Amino acid sequence: MTFVDIKISDLVSQTEMPAKLVKIKGQLDESNVDENAKKIYEVVEAAPNGLNLVFDFSGLEYMNSKSIGYLTDWYGKLNAVGGKILIAAARDNIVDILQVVGLTQLIPCVGSVDEAKLQV
Repeated sequence: MTFVDIKISDLVSQTEMPAKLVKIKGQLDESNVDENAKKIYEVVEAAPNGLNLVFDFSGLEYMNSKSIGYLTDWYGKLNAVGGKILIAAARDNIVDILQVVGLTQLIPCVGSVDEAKLQV
């Protein structure tokens, strides 16, 4: 199994909406993405009235198409209840992948977690 570490913590929000920081290090691939996606679904489903999620991708080296599919699904679930997702500090190769599939048109990518905090 490929190494990945996901830490989820509370984030101080600029709005009334609850916010969480999802910090991902390593690689999301076929060997680990399904198991790790469950952790994020639990957070999303625990906030039925909406949630803002900031994904800190500064330590993310690789993500496969399935992980992009999960990201799209989380976006849809949160958007439906007034929440949003932001991606912070992603490496160029990750941003390139997200641009190719058109996800950057839905999910803003910002340069740092501090910048993302100003938008949630």
